[in-house]
Amino acid sequence: MVYEFKLPDVGEGLTEAEILKWYVAPGDVVSDGQVVCEVETAKAAVELPIPFDGVVRELRFAEGVTVDVGQVIITVGGAGESAPEPSVEVPAAEPEEPRGRQPVLVGYGVAESSTTRRARKSDPARGVVPTRPAPGVPVAHNGSGSGTGAGTGAAVPAPAPVANGAANGTAAPANGNRPLAKPPVRKLAKDLGVDLAAVIPSGPGGVITREDVHAAVAPVAEVPAQVAAPAPAAVVVDGERETRVPVKGVRKATAQAMVGSAFTAPHVTEFVTVDVTRTMKLVEELKADKEMQGLRVNPLLLISKALLVAIKRNPDVSAAWDEANQEIVRKHYVNLGIAAATPRGLIVPNIKDAHALTLPQLAEALGELVSTAREGKTSPAAMQGGTVTITNVGVFGVDTGTPILNPGESAILAVGAIKLQPWVHKGKVKPRQVTTLALSFDHRLVDGELGSKVLADVAAILEQPKRLITWA
Repeated sequence: MVYEFKLPDVGEGLTEAEILKWYVAPGDVVSDGQVVCEVETAKAAVELPIPFDGVVRELRFAEGVTVDVGQVIITVGGAGESAPEPSVEVPAAEPEEPRGRQPVLVGYGVAESSTTRRARKSDPARGVVPTRPAPGVPVAHNGSGSGTGAGTGAAVPAPAPVANGAANGTAAPANGNRPLAKPPVRKLAKDLGVDLAAVIPSGPGGVITREDVHAAVAPVAEVPAQVAAPAPAAVVVDGERETRVPVKGVRKATAQAMVGSAFTAPHVTEFVTVDVTRTMKLVEELKADKEMQGLRVNPLLLISKALLVAIKRNPDVSAAWDEANQEIVRKHYVNLGIAAATPRGLIVPNIKDAHALTLPQLAEALGELVSTAREGKTSPAAMQGGTVTITNVGVFGVDTGTPILNPGESAILAVGAIKLQPWVHKGKVKPRQVTTLALSFDHRLVDGELGSKVLADVAAILEQPKRLITWA
């Protein structure tokens, strides 16, 4: 008996998805509930578990192919059948050009992931050797997507692949087997120019970790920076003057949503520059507070809390426009969105009922949101129902911007870079920590007076953070 697994609708009414990664190959034994692939919809990357037990007979589509919902993507034979010879060779995905490291979440850098790569069955066609986890060791299925921090300074020559065997006294395996590493680690290796076959694994079951990749590139990390040569008049890549990149998945959905937002909601943007020296001092104090131990404490946490307090003081700003009924829908809750820039495109997951959270709870929720976005695990549900959003463009050294509203939301706050600047403080010019805030809002819902009050309240709290107590 042969079972056919069709691509399900993993979102709300989505019609297609791109296959990002296969976790199985023809001949692998699979069980009910096992994740067999990862797909990307217009909203998020989602792992698909298979509802059958048996042996994989055929993978109908290669990685990188967009498939319509309802199409058969994999066939599985009965559990008692012998593994067949692969009838269709699934071509490998085109190799990506190494890219500079980029931040995953606006306002955050790189962090490690704790998931491990699932061991795979033997596949002669791919040269994979059977690897089984030790009894009692959990096996996790991971998604793709990896966050990296943005670097600054002069250009550094791309590092050559370096094995870390010399550091630990061992040699890299040379049996031709495909190295075991989860997709984020593979992407990190590509970005750093490291050959995984030359890296000594230190993870359980022979899995290569992020530390192994960084250790492999460590010997060249101390190469002194060199001044970049002047750029040519035209950039030529592989002899071509232009490169066309298909727009699909999250990027396609984002483009359509931004166009719809820009030409549907009348945007108004207001700005304020504020001295946040006291807020920065409070951040340092909270980091040392035992109540905040183990939590992510940074300026974005206090900015988020300041916006929530400002909305509490001006509740009419939390609203939505109902075009069909020509009504304004007042929302007595705040689902706080945080704009995240990922390799697949911009996503805006939100913290549900953020208005009801204490500061430690808000810190914990932000930490979970960051980790999930960095690992590419953000679910479609996490990106629905937002009311207002924060985007931290300051992480790129940008002073401020005019952000576009996330569709269906009433406002978005852009936070610029926090810098030491000359500032008049107590009648004297002193160096102070200063930033510029920009609030865009839908003028159908929020008039100039209401928008100005919200922005002024956020600025006042960041200037005197004790208002988090007196105004809350």
